[in-house]
Amino acid sequence: MSRHVHTGRVVALIVVLAALAVTLAIPVRAWLTQRAEIAALEADVAAAQIRVADLQQELEDWNDPAFVIAQARSRLHFVFPGEVGYVVLGSDDRPVTPDTTAAQRPVPWYEQLWESTRQADLVGAPSP
Repeated sequence: MSRHVHTGRVVALIVVLAALAVTLAIPVRAWLTQRAEIAALEADVAAAQIRVADLQQELEDWNDPAFVIAQARSRLHFVFPGEVGYVVLGSDDRPVTPDTTAAQRPVPWYEQLWESTRQADLVGAPSP
């Protein structure tokens, strides 16, 4: 008989523990989901703050008269009175940007010589 009583207590304990697990599973899952959402929102806020800082810097740039003049000259092809403006066109009849001309710039012979010498020194150097 005593074995049956212990078995009944164990079964009751298991049922109570299962009920607690089921009862607590939903709030714990909701809490974990909310923590993940909070972390994602904090990351969004940090990204927005960085974007605001970038835009404030851009606004400060636009408050500088020299920057405004440089932008008008490069974007709108404005020139000062007495200057002659021209636009270099590429093979596709589009204006050539300074970045593409710099990439196509031939490397002077002395830079090629210096770079080849530097590369030769790196190949012959013993590794530590």
